[in-house]
Amino acid sequence: MTADPTETVRALMPFAATLGIVMLRYEPDEVRARLVWTPELCTTGGAIHGGAVMALADSAGGACAYLNLPPGAAGTTTIESKTNFLRAVRDGYIEASARPLHKGRTLIVVETDIRDAQQRLAARVTQSQLVLAGEGKQ
Repeated sequence: MTADPTETVRALMPFAATLGIVMLRYEPDEVRARLVWTPELCTTGGAIHGGAVMALADSAGGACAYLNLPPGAAGTTTIESKTNFLRAVRDGYIEASARPLHKGRTLIVVETDIRDAQQRLAARVTQSQLVLAGEGKQ
């Protein structure tokens, strides 16, 4: 696996490559990722679609959970996600900052803030990640 966090995440999560997600920080205490505004990601009025916002949050949150897996775990999967949308984003980019709230043996809870290019809070996401049993991270 490459040392470039964007390539690492895209190899583990090909959908991140499809969306064009770029990793800015890839550490257990915080994962930061960016998604650039494009017309193809928008809904009515030129706002980034809520599904794109949620996909960025889920990608950053999943990566954060992955980096916090307990020894021997095979991976993680989202089992619950709650999103509060706080403002529309119509240009620039959105950036996710995901931090672990709980790191257990069977469940990891991550909180992700989504901010626009002016650092205004656009959404807050809390997700629960199930720890998958297995032979360890690949």
